[in-house]
Amino acid sequence: MKLNIRHIIYPVGVTAAAVLPLLWLIQPVLSEKLDDLKRLQLTENCEGCDLSGANLSGQHLIGSDLRNANLVGANLSYANLEGADLSNADLTGANLTGAFLTNADLSYTNLTEVNFTQARLYYVNVTGATISDLNLADAEVIETPISVGGEADSLPIDLAPVIPDEVLPYEPPVELLRPVTPTEGPIQVPPQTMPDIE
Repeated sequence: MKLNIRHIIYPVGVTAAAVLPLLWLIQPVLSEKLDDLKRLQLTENCEGCDLSGANLSGQHLIGSDLRNANLVGANLSYANLEGADLSNADLTGANLTGAFLTNADLSYTNLTEVNFTQARLYYVNVTGATISDLNLADAEVIETPISVGGEADSLPIDLAPVIPDEVLPYEPPVELLRPVTPTEGPIQVPPQTMPDIE
């Protein structure tokens, strides 16, 4: 990415000579972000990439390796992240509206203030993830242990846990069955008759 110094409007009293060193500092950062974005799009593997603020809306990132990636403020709306590995990534403030996350790995990921509006989270691993201030409006969450709270009473009747009215304590039987003891002496066998053989 090249910046044309002639087209930059400088504040009053600031010369190009004063701004030029700042541009040399900014350009490598912009270049690294663009390289990371290209790497993701070409290989779908971008472990540790800096994709903060990146526009990945609608991208097919199925099975992508985004471990330890910086996705702070990234736009992942309607992205397909099926089977993607986002473990230890930072998704603070990311937009995942309508995203598809079946079997994705978000373990130990920072999910602070993530927008999951209309997202589909099926069987997502969120072990050890930092979860706070999520927006789960109209999201479908299946076999994924995240929620916005609520009591069992607020669940539909077929999903509410059954709690017995009275828990009966266990009591052993009063009389134990006596063990059967063999009778003393020889066992009496009734006489048997042999069949007549002619």
